[in-house]
Amino acid sequence: MTPLYMLTAVDLRRAENPDTTRPLIIEKLTIPSIKFATGGHNPGGGVMAVDFTLPRIEALEPAMSVKGVDTEIFTGMGVRERWTFAGAYRQKSAGSKAVAARGIIEGAVVEWEPDESDPSEFQGCSHKWAEVTHFEFILDGKELVYIDFFERIFRRNGIDLFTDDRAALGA
Repeated sequence: MTPLYMLTAVDLRRAENPDTTRPLIIEKLTIPSIKFATGGHNPGGGVMAVDFTLPRIEALEPAMSVKGVDTEIFTGMGVRERWTFAGAYRQKSAGSKAVAARGIIEGAVVEWEPDESDPSEFQGCSHKWAEVTHFEFILDGKELVYIDFFERIFRRNGIDLFTDDRAALGA
């Protein structure tokens, strides 16, 4: 049976500086969605078009929201850096056992968007990344995805989907 995982806590910090941890101000972390790129083909003599799946993905767009103003985020803003995100999940189907989630995002924080200001409510801010060149996600010790633009590696459950393509190029 597929385990039921429930997220209970998140954190995000610069990979090289654990003092940048933000568990008390982070409200939401949007782990980037993985969308496979496709190549469209609509044959003139065929009966349908097909978007064939390619062993690559579209640009990743992680984001986060915090409560208050995260002044530390401005350090290095606009420069690609490595970030570590952490999650605590409860495996509900295994007696509510806590399991760790870890990930690495290498990208540049490119957007700071404060919420509307209202002194009666806690103001929040949203941040977005671009130029993401590396992403990996490990849940309960198992690598689910590892993607690196410069290495030209795309692993899903430990299997590199681009191995044959690199070999065909002679790399």
